[in-house]
Amino acid sequence: MTRTRIAIIGAGPSGLAQLRAFETARQAGADIPEIVCFEKQANWGGLWNYTWRTGLDESGEPVHGSMYRYLWSNGPKECLEFADYPFERHFGRPIPSYPPRAVLHDYIAGRVERSDVRKYIRFKTPVRWVSYSEESRKFTVTAKDLITDTHQVEEFDFVVVANGHFSVPNVPHFEGIEHFPGRVMHAHDFRVADEFAGKRLLMIGSSYSAEDIGTQCIKYGAQSITFSYRTKPMGFDWPEGFVEKPLVTEFRGRTAFFKDGTQAEFDAVILCTGYQHAYPFLPDDLRLKTHNCLYPANLYKGIFWLPNPKLIYLGMQDQYYTYNMFDAQAWYARDVIMGRISLPSREDQAADIAKWLADQDTITNPFEAIDFQTEYVRELLQATDYPHLDVDKVAALFKEWEHHKMEGILTYRDRSYRSTITGTLSPPHHTTWMKAMDDSLEAFMDLPQAAE
Repeated sequence: MTRTRIAIIGAGPSGLAQLRAFETARQAGADIPEIVCFEKQANWGGLWNYTWRTGLDESGEPVHGSMYRYLWSNGPKECLEFADYPFERHFGRPIPSYPPRAVLHDYIAGRVERSDVRKYIRFKTPVRWVSYSEESRKFTVTAKDLITDTHQVEEFDFVVVANGHFSVPNVPHFEGIEHFPGRVMHAHDFRVADEFAGKRLLMIGSSYSAEDIGTQCIKYGAQSITFSYRTKPMGFDWPEGFVEKPLVTEFRGRTAFFKDGTQAEFDAVILCTGYQHAYPFLPDDLRLKTHNCLYPANLYKGIFWLPNPKLIYLGMQDQYYTYNMFDAQAWYARDVIMGRISLPSREDQAADIAKWLADQDTITNPFEAIDFQTEYVRELLQATDYPHLDVDKVAALFKEWEHHKMEGILTYRDRSYRSTITGTLSPPHHTTWMKAMDDSLEAFMDLPQAAE
């Protein structure tokens, strides 16, 4: 009997979750399928794999990363903790609730290093095309090995799309912006806040990217930050140096004009205008087309492509839950592939999707959104052997976090929370976030610094 073959596209948090799910089953004695994970970068970690490059990488491939040098977690680590691998186990002691990028990458990588899943991954091998044959009931995957400059063409029974959806920028046009004499960039290409010290910055957008890049630029010396929103202001109690304005109508030289009739001069513009769900390797009949939402249409359980459930999407939702939600999806997908969970009829799948979409349409505020995603994750977890995750405690932490952000947008990262896995209260960081200018793992963990 021919062994089932699975292609996983991407070795970021979602793809690694799928690898980890199968490896956990293998270590428990199960006979798992043959797995090939295609990763276009030279290392795993997805967006958490920081690069200084923008535009194209060293191989001429579009740069995947939207990660910037001084990024810190903008939510408590206790909300994203792996149920089977607490932060305390990885670092050997409790750590503060808001780690910087390097610390989180170390945590993600640490779990998969211990899981021995690197053997499944082909690095520097982007997928170019995926097709499906109704006759053979198999997918054909074409990938390019960037090292040997050759293409690989192979057949698979299942394809897991785990390439993320925060890497292809959405870039709208504003009248006159082509004549703006300063720096204009999308958040995808933002790397170092130091560049904007002393500058008057206009951030177009009112979501996490705008909020985080704006506060970080003030931290590293920007003169002022103006947020321009399309629908409504973020509404935080902004300290001096921040202002919120309705959407830009046009630019004339350095001057931006806003819908409320006001105007102001700027030195640089950062477009925090979101990302596209982009799958250039998929034909139209396999390609998810959606905006960023909590429950994309046509995905049963938010995972299985309704027209062909052998095509699996991981991590395609707008996210409160992150790493542990990817785990919940990956464990569920694994169990369907291995025959432990049977999918219902196409009609029942469609009805289930319709129910979730109807519930999504009733959401009016962040707390309802948190509850919606909590119920989604709970439903997935209840069907598998994933270690216990108390999603009610996680949801309560998310709501506490929302309150703390409203109380102090520049101080919420100085808070401490209790792990839902170990029950340990995180220690405060040795330096407040606004004064923590060194975001290295060594500085965060208060370890000896390497000699220059």
